[in-house]
Amino acid sequence: MRSFFIKLISIYTLMHVYVFWRIATIPFVNRHVSRIWIILAGVILWSLFFLARSVGRRETGTYITVLEFFGMNWMAVLFLAFISLLAIDLVTGFGFFMPRTAPLLRGWALAVAGLLSAIALFQGMRAPVVENYDVVLPGLSEEMEGRVIVAMSDLHVGRLRGKSWLAARVAQVQKERPDLVVLLGDFFEGHDRPRDDLLAVLKQLSAPLGVWAVPGNHEHHRGRNHVMPRLEKEGIGVLINRRVELKPGFVMAGVEDLTSRYRSGRKGDIVSKVLKGRPPGATVFLSHTPWQAKTAARAGAGLMLSGHTHGGQIWPFGYITRRFYPLLSGQYKVDGMTVIVCRGTGTWGPLMRLWQPGEISRITLHSQ
Repeated sequence: MRSFFIKLISIYTLMHVYVFWRIATIPFVNRHVSRIWIILAGVILWSLFFLARSVGRRETGTYITVLEFFGMNWMAVLFLAFISLLAIDLVTGFGFFMPRTAPLLRGWALAVAGLLSAIALFQGMRAPVVENYDVVLPGLSEEMEGRVIVAMSDLHVGRLRGKSWLAARVAQVQKERPDLVVLLGDFFEGHDRPRDDLLAVLKQLSAPLGVWAVPGNHEHHRGRNHVMPRLEKEGIGVLINRRVELKPGFVMAGVEDLTSRYRSGRKGDIVSKVLKGRPPGATVFLSHTPWQAKTAARAGAGLMLSGHTHGGQIWPFGYITRRFYPLLSGQYKVDGMTVIVCRGTGTWGPLMRLWQPGEISRITLHSQ
């Protein structure tokens, strides 16, 4: 975890240095704004993210919410400005090929970054859409034909997405009349224990076959005992390296977050272990991180449901995310097993998405 934040701070700092260095070369800025003011603006905006995170841990209130809103969203604006300016520099050889035109183009790049940021904020603030999937699940009984699973992942509920937002998502899920609801990890944002009012809203989820959850990497960060037992107390079933038979011949299994397991150096094939000796019939496998799909398929799972990737959340970051998570979002076939990766119901950090809104996954099961 410490190494992650060291990398984050380093990249965040380098992007600030580069963006404000290039901003200073834009003709209008160069003529009308002192270098001291440019440097000061860069330092203040650099501080905004860390100030929001540090102060937000100790205090509450409207001004903290506003600070966190601007601090988190600035991180995404910075990224889009960095990408836009870098594209111009690569085309112009950092101004070597077009020394007079390049500074003007950087101004246009900054304007494009501003437009993309506005679109991303609009997309991020929109209600998530319900994505429909039809899945042929091997071994599915006639009784389970046409049953509906509704899945949410990466809610990241907290100060920026609060009780009213979560209540609207619960209403969206219940409107689909699910037979089974699954929560695929990363429920809460921030560093405190889950708020009682948010847990009370989650408790309103219901389905004939129950509401089930697996932990995400954020549950691991704060300590799994802070979140998962609280969910169980509210009547939500928790699947951590275990399985349940919800109906004769219909099994659901879940594992701890595979990303967190990898980072902590724990070895061993936990996926095969959980699925080994499963009863005959159909098996749905839940894993926050969409890794080890081939292992799950070999072990007999017919459907794997995951989240974690956010679909890249902000284009073109998805191209980088895909290097680590090839199953980025949507529906895949892996060795005969169907994999569905939800691109996230909420957002991590910035309340921004480019180009797709958040997702609630609605899966209809078929025997053939």
